[in-house]
Amino acid sequence: MSDLLDQSPLIALAERLVEAARKAGADSADAVAVRSVSLSVEVRDGNVEETERAEGDDVGLRVLIGRKQAVVSTNDLKGNGAAALAERAVAMARVAPEDKYAGLADAALLTHTFPDLDLIDPALPDVSTLENHAREAESAALSVKGVSKSGGASAAAGIGGMVLVTSHGFRGAYVASSHSISAMAIAGEGTGMERDYDYTSARHAGDLESIEKIGRSAGERAVKRLNPRKVETRRVPVVYDPRVAGSLVGHLASAINGASIARKTSFLRDRMGERLFPKGIRIVDDPLVFGLAWPVFQNTVSGTGWGAAFLI
Repeated sequence: MSDLLDQSPLIALAERLVEAARKAGADSADAVAVRSVSLSVEVRDGNVEETERAEGDDVGLRVLIGRKQAVVSTNDLKGNGAAALAERAVAMARVAPEDKYAGLADAALLTHTFPDLDLIDPALPDVSTLENHAREAESAALSVKGVSKSGGASAAAGIGGMVLVTSHGFRGAYVASSHSISAMAIAGEGTGMERDYDYTSARHAGDLESIEKIGRSAGERAVKRLNPRKVETRRVPVVYDPRVAGSLVGHLASAINGASIARKTSFLRDRMGERLFPKGIRIVDDPLVFGLAWPVFQNTVSGTGWGAAFLI
């Protein structure tokens, strides 16, 4: 884990890519390097179905020649891989169409100091602990009256870091951990069976909801789906499940992204300056939420962040 917390090798790699891009003929460039390790366990009927450990290093390079740009990525930079990747990216950029919105953010807008967001849980669980958590979640789901089968349960944990380096002086890096537990339950019999699930995820294991609660919630959700009835067509108030509400906000986030507006791919591109929701609804985009968020370096550097001209 100490290797993951030390971001200096990733920073050096990203700097090497940017320098290679400049040598290959790019006017400007930025590079991203990502490293991650994760461990997950899935169980069904009390038996372990799958245990997976994944480790990965990935890098991405964006080069700009005037207002032309190209983006390439790889997970193999052995030998002269950085130079080869940069040369390929520059060759692609030379034949790319011009994009008047392409470019790095004004250097005067960049920040070089970052707050401690408490994103790292230093105690990552082992396989045995994850197995126990998954079994407990499954057992809780099966204890709900009306649940006939288990759809499986899982527990996972991991840690990952990202580095972003630009040719005009930005250096940023962060590391964050993640923990999650989920369960799926099946209720009913035959053609009348229904299934549902619940999960919890957090940066710190201590912030997860209780395993018992997640399992029972999955079972109760599945039971509530039994014997649905069709209602007559009518006008009625609609109350969204929190999961659905979250996806709606996700669509909004994509639609008001600066890049989507600039490229006219957003369904809200003609609604700049208009209020989208009633005054009682307030949506805040904050990448610096203590203990929760991922710092959004890409918004800082690309100059295509959130569309603040919308009144939401």
